[in-house]
Amino acid sequence: MSSAFLYSAVRTPFGKFNGALADVRPDDLAAAAIGGVLAQTPSLDPAAIDEVVWGNANGAGEENRNVGRMAALLAGLPTSVPGTTVNRLCGSSLDAAIVGARAIETGDAQIVLVGGVESMTRAPWVLPKPSRAFPAGDVAAVSTTLGWRLVNPRMPKEWTVSLGECNEQLQERFGISRERQDEFAVRSHRLAHRAWEDGFYDALVTPVAGLARDEGIRPGTGLDKLAALKPSFRPEGTITAGNASPLSDGASAVLLGGESAAAAIGRDPLARIIGKGAMALDPREFGYAPVEAANRALARAGIGWDRIGAVELNEAFAVQSLACVDAWLKDGLRDPGIVNQRGGAIAIGHPLGASGGRILGTLAAVLKERRERYGVAAICIGVGQGLAVVLENLEVAK
Repeated sequence: MSSAFLYSAVRTPFGKFNGALADVRPDDLAAAAIGGVLAQTPSLDPAAIDEVVWGNANGAGEENRNVGRMAALLAGLPTSVPGTTVNRLCGSSLDAAIVGARAIETGDAQIVLVGGVESMTRAPWVLPKPSRAFPAGDVAAVSTTLGWRLVNPRMPKEWTVSLGECNEQLQERFGISRERQDEFAVRSHRLAHRAWEDGFYDALVTPVAGLARDEGIRPGTGLDKLAALKPSFRPEGTITAGNASPLSDGASAVLLGGESAAAAIGRDPLARIIGKGAMALDPREFGYAPVEAANRALARAGIGWDRIGAVELNEAFAVQSLACVDAWLKDGLRDPGIVNQRGGAIAIGHPLGASGGRILGTLAAVLKERRERYGVAAICIGVGQGLAVVLENLEVAK
């Protein structure tokens, strides 16, 4: 099989719920991310792109009807470039990258543009359609912003509790204190702010609607402020709005290609995809699913945790992030400090369908900056799943 390589990664800034990107449609956000990749690869003839594979978790509003195809058209790609949309909830754009990489590895494609988008602000309310016309009773509108909706009554009720309740159960299982969670959140904001101040994200982010930086980063966040927040899911719980990722809007795009695609793209690849892994657990344990997903990806790459120099773990909740890192330390991860060295989703934001592409592009950039050879991008996914990808930094591999 051929290898799949990462050539370019660009995302929009991530906006706050009802924030600076509230007026931007998700298909336009996706088109902006695609435009950012095309701007980085001016030698690439867009007609040479074999496929667009796009991730989206919602699909109920303006991103309906195959947002991958819509974004490609809005970005000005030729109508001859096909596009598809995949949905693995929070892991959608990382799944898109895996789908695109497989197409390259099997020889079905040479250049694939992947990514994902979510506008949690613009996610609509929906009305269930009755099985018979003109029902006599009231009908309630259901928010599609986050979590379960229109649940099948045959689904076990213990599986359909809120994402926050799932993670409070995880906290009980592993005994991860509120203090550790708050410390992790403060670190996320501090490192994300420093990354912007260092110019780390300048080449990874394309401005949209006047927003040039991630909107949710709070450099002044301290333990005293977080300690004053009330629990969000249980009266005596540990999870708050401060130690969980916020509702967000944004898009990410990643250009993948085979080794021979370098001439057409006009630049050398940054990294090679050498391992991919998926894992599924009881739906309540979704936050812990990245543990085995990453272990499987490493096994397929033929390396262990002792050789990993950078990890990008999507911070859905501080508690599940800490549970994953604790498990990886037992598996051989050499230093928890290599996780999210440039901040994470608690600070940057988590627009569901876009986060996988964000962590993959960030991982490639961190590997380059730190001159580390191998890194892992991993993400937890609602309803009990996790995904992971292992990258090899080609500059160090030479």
